[in-house]
Amino acid sequence: RAQAPIEATKRHLPNLPWEKVPLGKPFWQCTEKELKGDPAAPITYVFKSFGDIHTTVPVEPHESERAGRFVRQAKTECGIHTRTTSAGSPHGGALVDLMVKDAAKAKELVDSCVKAVELSERQACDVFCLLHGAFSPLRGFMDETAYKSVVKDMRLPEKQLFGLPVTFDMQDVSGVKQGEKLLLKWKGEDVAVLEASSIYKPNKVVEAKEVYGTSSLEHPTVFSLVQETGAYYVGGNLHGINSVAFPYPVQTPAEVRAVLPEGKPVVAFQNRNPIHRAHFELLVRAQRDVKDSTLLVHPTCGPTQPGDIDGVVRISTYEALKEETKQEFPMFRWAYLPYSMKM
Repeated sequence: RAQAPIEATKRHLPNLPWEKVPLGKPFWQCTEKELKGDPAAPITYVFKSFGDIHTTVPVEPHESERAGRFVRQAKTECGIHTRTTSAGSPHGGALVDLMVKDAAKAKELVDSCVKAVELSERQACDVFCLLHGAFSPLRGFMDETAYKSVVKDMRLPEKQLFGLPVTFDMQDVSGVKQGEKLLLKWKGEDVAVLEASSIYKPNKVVEAKEVYGTSSLEHPTVFSLVQETGAYYVGGNLHGINSVAFPYPVQTPAEVRAVLPEGKPVVAFQNRNPIHRAHFELLVRAQRDVKDSTLLVHPTCGPTQPGDIDGVVRISTYEALKEETKQEFPMFRWAYLPYSMKM
């Protein structure tokens, strides 16, 4: 138990500022109160496995036992210890769900917040994707360690592939201290609570060059990063209070999986513009090429690039095409992804 977070890459060091407490039973058999103690400790770590040097670093109860392992070290794990993702399973092996189901717990989280922040549309899309597991295995916005790892190596600290940083930006962090909580709101409604476990100032020039291959402001996303994104990033675990409501129908990853016939191959098509005739022919032929398959049309419908057609207008074209083709192509499925494109 600790009073403040300790970086994953430093939890193997001696004389750390924490108190070791024998629980007398495996951590997964303990209640949250038993883990945190009385009075409750702000941060709790547990030992998840034993007998192997790389699996004895303590982690937060929700983290993988390999969190923080081998960061910036020229080592790898043998295949028997490396977590794999089988075909069709979520990235990281399990679909993350960060929605708080208990109303009393949700109220307690909201009441503990020191500041409320109204989300931009881009941030609201990221919050939706995090809360419902579209960004699995992430459980919140990236802290500085994860951010730097993804920017430099396109991998999370656990070494799982992750191509782009997922960050929460703020222009002004005055009045917010590390370890405090932020209430995130969308169009006036409480949607999530963010634990501010990491507050840092990114090097946006490095981020642009490493992530997008250029630091030129002629690149639309680099321009947005440099000119429109806040000067500070806040990372930490996210807790869902209400799902983000968009002006178009959306489905969570779990809901999308539920409409896909079990045991059948899925051909997926992701696009950001209205489907034209050549697109549709491609969909039909691709589905026919994979025997007994379901075709998932999965357009991104968040903030667009300059000159793109508005998301709500695009949804209308998809809905019209869906209605026109449902009799002839009953194996088609449609699901709209509220993702803020970074291209």
